[in-house]
Amino acid sequence: MATLGIPQNTITVLQKYHFNFQKKFGQNFLIDTHVLERIIEAAGITKDDFVLEIGPGIGTMTQYLCENAREVTAVEIDQNLIPILADTLSAYDNVTVINEDILKLDIVKLAEEKNAGKPIKVVANLPYYITTPIIMGLFESHVPIDSITIMVQKEVADRMQVGPGTKDYGALSLAVQYYAKPEIIANVPPNCFMPRPNVGSAVIRLTRHETVPVQVEDEKLMFRLIRASFNQRRKTLANGLNNSPEIHLSKEVIQESIEELGVPVTIRGEALTLEQFAALSNIIGRRMKQQV
Repeated sequence: MATLGIPQNTITVLQKYHFNFQKKFGQNFLIDTHVLERIIEAAGITKDDFVLEIGPGIGTMTQYLCENAREVTAVEIDQNLIPILADTLSAYDNVTVINEDILKLDIVKLAEEKNAGKPIKVVANLPYYITTPIIMGLFESHVPIDSITIMVQKEVADRMQVGPGTKDYGALSLAVQYYAKPEIIANVPPNCFMPRPNVGSAVIRLTRHETVPVQVEDEKLMFRLIRASFNQRRKTLANGLNNSPEIHLSKEVIQESIEELGVPVTIRGEALTLEQFAALSNIIGRRMKQQV
């Protein structure tokens, strides 16, 4: 089978099937064999691994995954790509293609069936608008994951790995760093894709923490606090929490909790570290119980 990482082969397949790119699915196919090799290497894929690929497109990366992994399940939302994948992956007997929306798929069940519940590796080339829901969905559902190696818009990759006080720091940074260690593997310019996107991309690997790095009594409450404090970036942390419909506490209790954390009441959410959000969540959680 012709390697799709070579641009001419991708063009041939697209013409053969009269394929039209769908704006709504954010389709940009990778046409650079070096980048494909870097992704496989970064994900550390071996013949022991079961890999879940999200958004295989025409199967460019899937071919590489099939060559290197024990088994691959590729989940593709666009029905028009299913016959193309049957063709481009016809040489491999270790791949299953599922025509489904990844956000609706029971990945825990999939990991159980395909990998006896052992941690799986996830590889994806994700469109911008769906990156956060997919990553958060994978982490929050507590799917057994070893690592997630993904191609995303460069600014999203930056956002995942920055710390407090930077303009890109936000709920995504904190969520990713709570669950995993983020590492940018490669920056990928627009000319490595077809069609060419308007922005640069990056490959980032998220290696799942064996144990989460902070002690938090109520994970959901912590993420409610994080969301509330970044929903209104320009406001102080106290005002952000006070204005949130998700947090039912008086302004006094909120202010006392922030003081108990040992930071100024005027602090903004973007100045807090993950450890501080965890500690604040524990303080507020205790105060909520006292109110009941």
